[in-house]
Amino acid sequence: QVQLVESGGGLVQAGGSLRLSCAASGRTFSSSVMGWFRQAPGKEREFVAAINWSAGSTYYADSVKGRFTISRDNAKNTVYLQMNSLKPEDTAVYYCARRDPPSRDPLTRGSGYDYWGQGTQVTVSS
Repeated sequence: QVQLVESGGGLVQAGGSLRLSCAASGRTFSSSVMGWFRQAPGKEREFVAAINWSAGSTYYADSVKGRFTISRDNAKNTVYLQMNSLKPEDTAVYYCARRDPPSRDPLTRGSGYDYWGQGTQVTVSS
């Protein structure tokens, strides 16, 4: 069984920063890709960023490129999302997820991920 627990969300003014954490437990993640998604009220869930746990290669949605940074700490089994220059449109519930290794779905598609955290709320005020 895999457990993912997000933390670090909160209320911040536009232009501010937050760092989200996703603590993983239960199974080895050495061959996995970990992703961050978000869902704003009334909108579909969207891909934010992903990282290959072993290689460290990263992928970003165009909307966050240059502002957000995904990273991981292998020793702590934790993935981070550093969010800078936040905008009101970044307001959403943010979820971390583990990509199902055999999945052939695009990296940006949530259907390719098999374990999800409970989410953490990020609110950016203007």
